[in-house]
Amino acid sequence: MEFKHKSVLLDECIENLNIKQDGIYVDGTLGGGGHSYHILKSLNNTGMLIGIDRDTDALKAATAKLSEFSNFKTVHDNHANIINILKELQVYGVDGILLDLGVSSYQLDEADRGFSYMHDAKLDMRMNREDKMSAYDVVNKYSEEELFRIFTDYGEEKYSRSIARKICQRREESPIETTFELVDVIKSAMPGKALNEKQHPAKRVFQAIRIEVNQELEKLKQAVIDSILSLNNNGRLCIITFHSLEDKIVKHAYEEMEGRCTCPKDFPVCVCNYKSYGKIVTKKPIISNDKELEENPRARSAKLRVFERIIK
Repeated sequence: MEFKHKSVLLDECIENLNIKQDGIYVDGTLGGGGHSYHILKSLNNTGMLIGIDRDTDALKAATAKLSEFSNFKTVHDNHANIINILKELQVYGVDGILLDLGVSSYQLDEADRGFSYMHDAKLDMRMNREDKMSAYDVVNKYSEEELFRIFTDYGEEKYSRSIARKICQRREESPIETTFELVDVIKSAMPGKALNEKQHPAKRVFQAIRIEVNQELEKLKQAVIDSILSLNNNGRLCIITFHSLEDKIVKHAYEEMEGRCTCPKDFPVCVCNYKSYGKIVTKKPIISNDKELEENPRARSAKLRVFERIIK
């Protein structure tokens, strides 16, 4: 299947990266190369783009899409390792970083990846197919308490307890091997009114399992901090999130890195010695306009937050 993915908030990302023609930029979630293509178009031959992705399918697709350019490098890794990635490339400061978090349209639409509750496939959900743990392992090996925890924490699922219990009961008969088998179990654990909601009844549980399999939240705060520390003066970090859990982590990490004086207002001088690494550019997140939502409904939950590094 062709790697298709509509680049969310594309114009807003390019504008907020403040691209310098000779700058060095990182696309930490390369995907199909949509954002990267437009970054490269803004660079001259002395500029460079580094594209990072955990998914080898994405790296192959992006390399083909960006074949007209010679000033880019691809790296098969997790953007959470950005400090080491740049060190290995002997790059000691970049002018902009983009992170488009979450799952790509390709991963959702390619049935055999096992991400979607809309396609029947073996439970997988690994962004990096070389990782050992898959959705099958989570569903069939986690205890009821562990399943309850991830459904609650990562899916904010109201019926976490009953779904976790039902999964454990069902797998005693035989392993739950496919996405549709899991959907059936989820539905059987929910009351009738929940099955008639606009949102698919399995959406939150599938999100939770995907986050657990790929450890999407575990290293996110540190990835934000490391990305900011990798920026040159006036370099910018643009992060697109797709659910409240990601957005909250990014927002709080930005606030922490912006730093704020904690001294009482009546103090004549600051004595708390707070440290600031820059400023938050977007006091409120940027969201998709009506035109983009009409063309790409999956952009509905997207939020873009921007941070600018300031080295004093």
